[in-house]
Amino acid sequence: MSISLPSPEPNAPQDPLSRRELNKAATHEAIASAALNFLRNQEMNSFTVDDVAAAAGVSRRTFFNYFSSVEAAVTSYTQRYLDTVITEFKARPAQESILEAAQAALSAVGNTADLAILAETVSLTQDPHLERFQLQAWDECTTKIADVARDRLPPDTSELYILALVGAIMGSCRAAVQIWCQEFGADTSEPSLAKLRKHLDATISLLRNGF
Repeated sequence: MSISLPSPEPNAPQDPLSRRELNKAATHEAIASAALNFLRNQEMNSFTVDDVAAAAGVSRRTFFNYFSSVEAAVTSYTQRYLDTVITEFKARPAQESILEAAQAALSAVGNTADLAILAETVSLTQDPHLERFQLQAWDECTTKIADVARDRLPPDTSELYILALVGAIMGSCRAAVQIWCQEFGADTSEPSLAKLRKHLDATISLLRNGF
């Protein structure tokens, strides 16, 4: 005899794992936001992990579950922006060239909110000690983009070609951000961000056109 199972309630509780992931994302954002707020008003060496943890409403132990340092918390915004670029890059049509896909991906995540937080974070981390955390974020993105490129390119594509191509893309994009920062500093107004968009688009165009 078959047994009919009851249909799920329309307003059934959310899956516990989903709630847990949402809570983790909220905690991650709270810590990163607290660190960025401190850096907006103080020098990096004038506040500590304990200060950031208290401002975020978490324990010191919880802080280190998410970030290795205050610097890592601040530069996580750069990592987040670059991760959105990677997501868009992966979604581009397979028939597009790597450069076309990269240019389209950068344009897709060029909204004001995304660019403003990237621009502010970069402008606040020009100190050499902080800059190495920025460089680490770009290096990690380069590795991820190279992995995607390997899947998009013919199997017999040389590793030198892949790494040189992806390295050129990421290096030129980072150069565009650095040039923007020299020009505009901490200005994240719409005209300033429009210039950043233009720099990012132009640097890929230079690569596509072979300089």
